[in-house]
Amino acid sequence: MGDIEVSERRIERMSSSFSSLKIIPLDDYDDDQFDNNQSPPSRTAVDGGEEKKDTNVLEEVDNWLPITESRKGNAYTAMFHVLCSGIGTPALVLPFAFTSLGWSWGIVVLTMIFAWRLYTMWLLINLHETVNGTRYSRYLQLSIAAFGEKLGKCLSIFPIMYLSGGTCVMYIIAGGGTLQFFYNAMCGNDHNCLHKSLSGAQWFLLFICLAILIAQFFPNLHSLAWISFVGSVMGVAYFTLVWALSVGKGRPNGVSYSPSDNVTTTMARFRAVLNGVAIIAIAFRGHNLVLEIQGTLPTNPKLPTRTSMWRGVMASYSFVAVCIFPLAIGGYWAYGNLMPANGIMAAIAKYHQESTPKWLTGTIYMMVVIQCLCAFQIYAMPVFDNLERIYVSRQHKACPRWLRSCIKLFFGGLTYFISVAFPFLGSLAPFVGGIAQPLSLVYPCFMWISIKKPKRKSLMYCLNMLLGCSGILISVVQVAAALWWNLVVDRLDANFFSP
Repeated sequence: MGDIEVSERRIERMSSSFSSLKIIPLDDYDDDQFDNNQSPPSRTAVDGGEEKKDTNVLEEVDNWLPITESRKGNAYTAMFHVLCSGIGTPALVLPFAFTSLGWSWGIVVLTMIFAWRLYTMWLLINLHETVNGTRYSRYLQLSIAAFGEKLGKCLSIFPIMYLSGGTCVMYIIAGGGTLQFFYNAMCGNDHNCLHKSLSGAQWFLLFICLAILIAQFFPNLHSLAWISFVGSVMGVAYFTLVWALSVGKGRPNGVSYSPSDNVTTTMARFRAVLNGVAIIAIAFRGHNLVLEIQGTLPTNPKLPTRTSMWRGVMASYSFVAVCIFPLAIGGYWAYGNLMPANGIMAAIAKYHQESTPKWLTGTIYMMVVIQCLCAFQIYAMPVFDNLERIYVSRQHKACPRWLRSCIKLFFGGLTYFISVAFPFLGSLAPFVGGIAQPLSLVYPCFMWISIKKPKRKSLMYCLNMLLGCSGILISVVQVAAALWWNLVVDRLDANFFSP
């Protein structure tokens, strides 16, 4: 009876998805040897830095959650997950950032941030699995291990929530809006057809219904490998089509490449530069998912997960570079200072709509929609994981299928409501993205110092301190620039419940 009471008390301590996260070490066993209802042999649990004998309770909870339910991934599935979640519609605005930075500084800033984010990705991958076998399969777990329970949660919970649920809201807005563009493109100049178009809220509803329907067939993160593959192909394809179409069509009359042509005062110039840096900073994404993706890889004493994960990341970031750099440089070459603030898709519609075949325009729009649907699944998985943790911790059994379906329906309804209530969130992306930016540029550097404890004045210590402090500065500047641009210059149009 004493053992049962001890187990019950441990289960009660996990009644909250965030407040009771536990870190479960995994020794040299491959989880592929066990099914979802079995636990590997006895292990050690870590709680607040003190080691305890494991009772299998916490292990089973971890094995029942969507992120760690299956560990059958490999470098290829990791590559697809990282590529699908790391490439998206915010990068389509990159040519507009060059209008304020110019050729030289635009390329320099883009290259520096790309290399910076790749480096912090490497830090997270190497922090995922410790020497004694502990695996941090969720970003919040690593944050708690590095900064302590209170500070780790305080620093990470909001950015994680935004980069998971908030990004799903952004995908609803982008995907639903693109569906409307697709319909309008297919209608052409047929006013009768255009008159029958759905409202903005109805396009959003169509998108979220498709997204939640797809989610019902994939119980865990590893099972999304084929979805990520499709999303990766669609993302690479439409990025390539967009920049190739822009370059192939040639430059419209009046193209200029001087940043001073768009501003009249020194203050306006400074404001435009800050906005350009912010646009480049939020063009890359996926750091909040890298530990979760690595958590789908099996533990193997001869092949640490960091080896396979790094191969997948290098392959995926090669594709990201092939997509983003030509789009930013080619888009700026094609339109220069005529580039609209909405990005290269708006430029194509503005300058080449009449000369672009309807089928090609429709194909690009549909690729964007499919990629949004696929990426939505990956970003929603941490939310499903946290919601299921509440049930699993209390009931000490896996979520039944009907409850998983209800959780996904609830999340879909919530994100749909937010997207309809706040359809202007896209214009606030640089602001909220600046608040979440430390998750990618700052925390990994300080996590490395806290966990690995490199010697003071060593290369790794100085490099991570420099990048961490610089990341804080960039985040503050990005938030200030976004507020300045959206509230003072553009005078934000808060069109509540009017998508």
